[in-house]
Amino acid sequence: MRSLRDAEVEGKRVLMRVDFNVPTDQEGHIIDDTKMRAALPTIEYILSHQGRLVLMSHLGRPKGKPEDIYSLKEVGEQLSRLLNRQVIMADDSIGPEVQKQTQALKPGQVMLLENLRFYPGEEKNDPEHARQLAQLGDIYINDAFGTAHRAHASTVGVAEYLPAYAGFLMEKEVEMLQKVLDSPQSPRLAIMGGAKVADKLGLIENLLEKLDVILIGGGMANTFLKADGKQVGKSLVENDLLIEASRLLKKAAEKGKRLLLPVDAVVAREMTAEARTEVVDIDQVASDVMILDIGPRTIEIFAREIHQANTIVWNGPVGVYEYAPFAAGTREITRAIAESPAVSVIGGGDSAVAVHEMGLEKGITHISTGGGATLEYLEGIRLPGVVACGE
Repeated sequence: MRSLRDAEVEGKRVLMRVDFNVPTDQEGHIIDDTKMRAALPTIEYILSHQGRLVLMSHLGRPKGKPEDIYSLKEVGEQLSRLLNRQVIMADDSIGPEVQKQTQALKPGQVMLLENLRFYPGEEKNDPEHARQLAQLGDIYINDAFGTAHRAHASTVGVAEYLPAYAGFLMEKEVEMLQKVLDSPQSPRLAIMGGAKVADKLGLIENLLEKLDVILIGGGMANTFLKADGKQVGKSLVENDLLIEASRLLKKAAEKGKRLLLPVDAVVAREMTAEARTEVVDIDQVASDVMILDIGPRTIEIFAREIHQANTIVWNGPVGVYEYAPFAAGTREITRAIAESPAVSVIGGGDSAVAVHEMGLEKGITHISTGGGATLEYLEGIRLPGVVACGE
């Protein structure tokens, strides 16, 4: 990719796509500003090199029209605090008035546009909308890896009108994920969790080509267990994917790759914080219970594999992490990865939440901001936002 380091930013209007789609509460107040902090190195570099910075982002899903709860005004206020300097807040993201504001920016000043998705042309990658956005800058920087899998006006369209470069976060994300895929350091291991196999079929397929060991937990493990002939009681299962799960188990065996499923489980009759739980062998799951976490023997086996690995990628909790009775598996996996000397990449989402809650960030090589973009990159899909920066 073309790097920001190769761009001449002094005195230029730098139109920069960031991912400030931060979690908010029902009143629209920011709960977690991790995504904003991740963009600070790129922002501070541009400002210190006397760029005239114009930031653009989306927030939530306002469906192509303005909604107060999705305004970026509070995001702008938080960014001012993080940067310890004024962030000028625009009332819109396109139009003559915003264009005048960008022209009036002085070197070292920063302005934040209003929510990009207040216009339907953003998600449609409408060429005219992209052209109007491009009028706000002299060069374009994409530092929003979390939206790089979307071909929108602000991620792809503006690159048709302006010289395009990758920001430091974009570079880091691609570099770390590619390191996982290209690593010559065996054993190379993936931990796949979360609820559904459907979301990760292509990912598992690609990782079987690239890695040596795949550990399967979470709700998706139930489909693999049933495909392997196990009884899973009332557990979540994607019955329409049993044939696919069986095919992947067979493919792993044929390739000499190890795809490991739980050998025991924490089960309960209800999925609540007060549920009465029981640990059972995977061959002894009763018909009236649900598998809601991996059991202690599985934790021990998975942790041993993690400690032997040289490269680790993890996406998705291995149990219903939001309820305390079913959180032990995910917490112990988190701890094992943090203690491992391996190159470790966490694929955002609930896995990243577990790392942050346990305060184990320093033990992880890289926590991705990507979500869907991370999964698609690991699946081997070329991301439009990455390609636009000259992949």
